[in-house]
Amino acid sequence: MKPYISQAPKQVSSFAKEFNFENLRPYYDTETGEVMKRLAYYETYYKAMAFLWPDMTREQMIEKALSTKTPYEFQTGYMRDAIWKIVNATSTGLTWSGIENIDRNKAYLYVANHRDILLDSAILQIILDKEDFETSEITFGSNLMEEGFITDFGRMNRMFTVKREGTVKELYDISRQLSAYIRHVIVDKNTSVWIAQRNGRTKDGSDITQTGLLKMLNLSGTSDFIQSFSDLNIVPLTISFEYEPCDNLKVQELYLSSLHTKYVKAPGEDLNSILTGIKQPKGKIHVAFGKPIKEELIEIDKTSNENEKIKLLAAHIDKCIYQSYKLNPVNYIAYDLINKTNAFDKHYRLEDKEKFLTYIDGKTENMTGEKGMLKNLFLTMYANPVVNSLK
Repeated sequence: MKPYISQAPKQVSSFAKEFNFENLRPYYDTETGEVMKRLAYYETYYKAMAFLWPDMTREQMIEKALSTKTPYEFQTGYMRDAIWKIVNATSTGLTWSGIENIDRNKAYLYVANHRDILLDSAILQIILDKEDFETSEITFGSNLMEEGFITDFGRMNRMFTVKREGTVKELYDISRQLSAYIRHVIVDKNTSVWIAQRNGRTKDGSDITQTGLLKMLNLSGTSDFIQSFSDLNIVPLTISFEYEPCDNLKVQELYLSSLHTKYVKAPGEDLNSILTGIKQPKGKIHVAFGKPIKEELIEIDKTSNENEKIKLLAAHIDKCIYQSYKLNPVNYIAYDLINKTNAFDKHYRLEDKEKFLTYIDGKTENMTGEKGMLKNLFLTMYANPVVNSLK
């Protein structure tokens, strides 16, 4: 992998000069020693290490932490091996396509569909590493960045914080700062950034880019729509899991929300989702790199209304993701079952269908709610990628 030096750039563009990024940026190389001393004595650190490297003694775990001198060494010494272990243990294979669409000497904004809290961005990093690209910085919700181990771990892994709470004015100021920081990373540091196309994971299998995300990105740009988004080098990024991470948890949340009650997360629910996503069997995993969005901006800019331009750009990103999504037999089975058709039966066998129905029965057996509706939500989640591909 192309090594990087994590430090403040010497040149800072005008759009970033009014902001202080100290409260959201990843750690610099010079801060690593102190951070790793802290990490080495968190009990959570030992639990994670014991899961990933069960033969390592406590003394070796401490030594590994103290010998790590930069975020680059943290990613290659911890995260790379850990994510490959997870992928090899819980999937039937990781593939990727479209890497020829990007240049290893340029920085991009990967606007990605979001299916798993940790693995979506982490899998991108090991692919970039395997292809000898520099890894990217990663957005991470403040709801996940609890003080202590998680914050230190995240910022060592080149994650930066996306704050999600505050008054209307505070959220606007937060959006301006975040927008400036992302543009600063891409333009000034020539470093790529991963960001989800929406707040939170999609729960129903339908990937939709929020226009609010694009409006936030444009806050730090110029009045020239084409220039503002060209500078970001947006690349639609699509991750496809044969078996949806945390599918039972997502369906349970959708069911409870359908009862017209506000869904409130239980304490530790996000951490449980991360751990479930790590451990759950995923089948095939595929990541597709789209082409940087350039020429399309010229066509979109012909529209006079600024809000309409944003909507058209969001729709284009969605189209790229739908076209790149790797459909599996379970998706076609779900579509045929929920629509009471055999339109896609050439994509699966009868035993595939029986196996998937058994899978759903097992998942819904101990869930709260009416079984017919729960199964319908499961089928909808797996069918929606087919629905979107037909658009």
